[in-house]
Amino acid sequence: MNTRAALTIARYTLLEALRNRLLWLLLLMALAAVGLSGFLGELALTESRQLQAALLGAVLRLAAVFLVVTFVVTSMLREAHDQGLQLLLALPMPRAVYLFGKLAGFGALALLPALLFGALGLFFAPPDQAGLWALSLLGECWIVAAFALLCSLSLNQVLPALAATFCFYLLARVIGALQLLGHGAMGARGVGQRALETGIDGLALLLPHLDRFTRSDWLVYHDGGGADLAAIAAQTAIYVALLAAAALFDLYRKPL
Repeated sequence: MNTRAALTIARYTLLEALRNRLLWLLLLMALAAVGLSGFLGELALTESRQLQAALLGAVLRLAAVFLVVTFVVTSMLREAHDQGLQLLLALPMPRAVYLFGKLAGFGALALLPALLFGALGLFFAPPDQAGLWALSLLGECWIVAAFALLCSLSLNQVLPALAATFCFYLLARVIGALQLLGHGAMGARGVGQRALETGIDGLALLLPHLDRFTRSDWLVYHDGGGADLAAIAAQTAIYVALLAAAALFDLYRKPL
């Protein structure tokens, strides 16, 4: 019964996304990204195809994350403000069923950009590389969707939840570069420099390394492999589980 209830919640979550024309938005984003990358590729004097693939991969990645995060936050908070969340929590079912149903629905939603944008990658890369890129995009969307769900439950406002989620995403994207900059500084290291390096390293242990996800060079140089997929799958499983546990803890603290 609990499994059926969770699947029902997931189904209606996905139907809500489709009724909100999210699929059309994905198609428009895909067409805009193809047009932009094609235009800039024509301006390049050399390696125009490689530049086009890199730009297309970067734009599609950002578009997928933006649409998934925006839908998760607005859907959750609209339901809360319409008293739908309180009604569901008052039903005779565990709150975990509601949370996992929502996560399953958002996870199914993330399949849409992964499949659509991954299919576009086939124009520039072999099927194994385009498939790796698409699976990585799926894992990335799952992580940010879980974080957006947590922020929606905790902050209860659209703008703070969106801002917190995009800050998390930006920091997870640049944490590898921050580590390189911190450890690559030349000269003598004072106490402040060492403290900064320690802080960055500690932050890197907490955050997912999204800079290793959905890399455009897989579409350009075709150098992705099984080790990349294994690392991405492990990070996705760990962070989705941790974020789901945090969201479940926050949900059980909410009064009816």
